[in-house]
Amino acid sequence: MRHALVSLLVAALAACTSGASYDLLADYEELDGAMILDAPTPVEVAPENREAVSRGEYLVELLGCGACHTDGALIGEPDMERPLAGSSIGIAYTSPLENRYPGIVYAPNITSDDETGIGQWSDGQVADAIRAGLGRHGERRILVMPWQGYAQISNEDAFAIVGYLRNIKPIRNQVPGDVPAGTMAGHPYVHFGIYRSRGLIFD
Repeated sequence: MRHALVSLLVAALAACTSGASYDLLADYEELDGAMILDAPTPVEVAPENREAVSRGEYLVELLGCGACHTDGALIGEPDMERPLAGSSIGIAYTSPLENRYPGIVYAPNITSDDETGIGQWSDGQVADAIRAGLGRHGERRILVMPWQGYAQISNEDAFAIVGYLRNIKPIRNQVPGDVPAGTMAGHPYVHFGIYRSRGLIFD
């Protein structure tokens, strides 16, 4: 294999600087995030909606939505009192090798709370966020949302997820605002990403 794909969180790269070795990961620690969490149980689902909501619950769990949208899950300490209510731990979306202060986003509250969640979003807006990474008004892509992997989800499945999110307990929880690159964050964050080595070739 001519190029190596190296995960910033897992691999240790050493680079030569002025003849001395420098460990790029010396300032980072490896974390075990909670990748798959039990989806919260819906409340008071109308009989005619039970099948679709059950399908949505299955999909939310399968897609690992709680890994980012539940506070603490990114560092392996999920707060299951506030499932899917957003994260106060952010995700850096720019390279720490290029920006001392990376750009950071905080996964939003996706419960149906009117003030801090998706309660004011239309069903179509929520479906667009899932499948196209669009914000509420379609003005921009949601950074780090893995929408490319969900783009081919059928209408039936997308709206099953929406129906499920509408039927879980709304939780009021305001997450921190996004932090542009070059600005110091006021809340903790983690780095995700795969980087290709520039100078090393593996046969």
